[in-house]
Amino acid sequence: MSIPQSFIQELLARVDVVDIVGRYVQLKKGGANFMGLCPFHGEKSPSFSVSPAKQFYHCFGCGKNGNAISFLMEHAGMGFIEAVQDLAQQVGLQVPDDDISPQEKERAAAARQKQATLTDVLEKAAEAYRQQLRTSPRAVAYFKGRGVSGAVAKRYGLGYAPEGWRSLASVFPHYDDPLLEESGLVIVNDEDGGKRYDRFRDRVMFPIRNVKGECIGFGGRVLGDDKPKYLNSPETPVFHKGRELYGLFEARTAIREQGYALVTEGYMDVVALAQLGFPNAVATLGTACTPEHVQKLLRFTDSVVFSFDGDTAGRRAARKALDGALPHASDTRSIKFLFLPPEHDPDSFVRAHGSDAFARHIGDAVPLSRFLIEAASESCDLGTAEGRAHMASNARPLWSALPEGVLRRQVLTELAQLAQLDAHDLSDLWSKTAAQEAARHPGPGASASHRHAAAQADEPPWGAPAEPGWQSPGGGAYGSPQKPPFRKGSDWKGGSWKKKDAAPWPPQPRLPRTPTASRADHAARLLLSHMAFLEDLTHDDHAALCALPAPHGPLFSWLEGQLHEHGPLAWALLRESLRGHPCEALALKVMTGSHAQTEGDLHELRLELRDLLNRMLIEDINAQQKALILQAAQDPTALERYRALEQRRNILQGIAPRSA
Repeated sequence: MSIPQSFIQELLARVDVVDIVGRYVQLKKGGANFMGLCPFHGEKSPSFSVSPAKQFYHCFGCGKNGNAISFLMEHAGMGFIEAVQDLAQQVGLQVPDDDISPQEKERAAAARQKQATLTDVLEKAAEAYRQQLRTSPRAVAYFKGRGVSGAVAKRYGLGYAPEGWRSLASVFPHYDDPLLEESGLVIVNDEDGGKRYDRFRDRVMFPIRNVKGECIGFGGRVLGDDKPKYLNSPETPVFHKGRELYGLFEARTAIREQGYALVTEGYMDVVALAQLGFPNAVATLGTACTPEHVQKLLRFTDSVVFSFDGDTAGRRAARKALDGALPHASDTRSIKFLFLPPEHDPDSFVRAHGSDAFARHIGDAVPLSRFLIEAASESCDLGTAEGRAHMASNARPLWSALPEGVLRRQVLTELAQLAQLDAHDLSDLWSKTAAQEAARHPGPGASASHRHAAAQADEPPWGAPAEPGWQSPGGGAYGSPQKPPFRKGSDWKGGSWKKKDAAPWPPQPRLPRTPTASRADHAARLLLSHMAFLEDLTHDDHAALCALPAPHGPLFSWLEGQLHEHGPLAWALLRESLRGHPCEALALKVMTGSHAQTEGDLHELRLELRDLLNRMLIEDINAQQKALILQAAQDPTALERYRALEQRRNILQGIAPRSA
């Protein structure tokens, strides 16, 4: 899908970055900007600035910056197209795409409307379940018995579905509304004359949210020993178990702060671990881990640790997670597998042995390469030729799913050593086997692993270099892939994490020292930040700026042209128009870093620009006067022009003319 750059500019002109960021970050007015705690790194004092004038955000601590689109990509884990579509829907724009027919566009619009309607219905039910929790001593006692505090219950929106077949009838006056069935809240028994009843009854409720924070489904757990122990929402237009992860919305910031995502198997594992100092935990939704799950996690971090029970079922689940992770195991990512003793799940292990012991287990988790070899060698007697051949046969589809790179070649070398073959011989043998299979089964997509390897995350379609601070959706800033950091004793209060007896965060990378900016840089920064200032400049100001050597002069000429064509524009829009322009690098240089913040009283900023331009004009006059002195011997008019320049210089310096 190709989105025109003109549409991106129009979209950014309509959305307000303060509104977009404010949905995820608590912002407070601070001068001309809004300030809050940075969602991209851990901090106690607000250093995250959002500028309504520039339509840009910037963190003075970690250097992250960007516009509304990049914020949704970085913080909400969306792909570029998904972020554009989300913003467009909010402001009532239709994303153009000439490749699809009007009928397909109409169907897509209807699907988006359906999704919005269903999430509204589900959110209304979630609020009702939260209210019911307050009036149910049994449900409250269950959560207290599991050590869940009120703050954590509020953070995850925990609730209770009361007993009774039609409790939701008091929430939804039109209980026969088809949306209740379509959202999975109500079951219709066609064999009993279409009789309706609530799907969730007498269960503690775990709302499932997508990365945007919208409620898309529920998980419900019985309070006793009834079966099934856990009940999930069915597949709906907004809920697909193979794509969603429980707790990801709540864990996004913690995943970035702690440097890795911890994947568990149950709702209570996630909630309990958050209570016990591991707020970066997520869980699959009663299904095996899929490549889509892994891809979604890798938008937030480069390090993932899967935690499984040590029993047979846990090993089977880990084996399926391995299949899902292999296509995404590139050289820069760390994917590990943690196996607990058979009698423990993560919640019980931490309670029995403490957070430090669990953190050590995480640090000692099995790397993907080793688990791949263990999985291939299972039930194979490597002391015999037959056993080694069996191992090599098991390993081929696993190794083939790995993306091309150093890791893939190293794994090949280790497998070849176990098979007692040369790596080239093993690779050639596997290539011939693959060719033979392809000949027997022609057609694309013969191998599921090949299909997984071909999947690519969508990226911004522009060809310009990424802005400083703009990482790929899977970028993780902190933490070591060898020994992920952790925090203990954390609690969620008032919209931020409060640390108690916390271990130090991983050291933040040093930001590059900002080079000294020239007056031309400073002028460019002021005018790019406040384009309306161009209207205050004199003809001499414009001429002096445009006459500067490249790249400054061409940038000012381009900026003046933009003013005549479009009027004053915010920096976010100018930045989009500059993509691929020869002056793009200069504009990014002056508009990046802590020095790029030019907010303040507009009158004072205008005076600052005026003083700056006066100094530049005086420098130019001084250069002209030096040249005229050298010409005075041959040119009688040189001194006259010198005196005229002197008068002009005095005016710029504020020196009163001498009386006659």
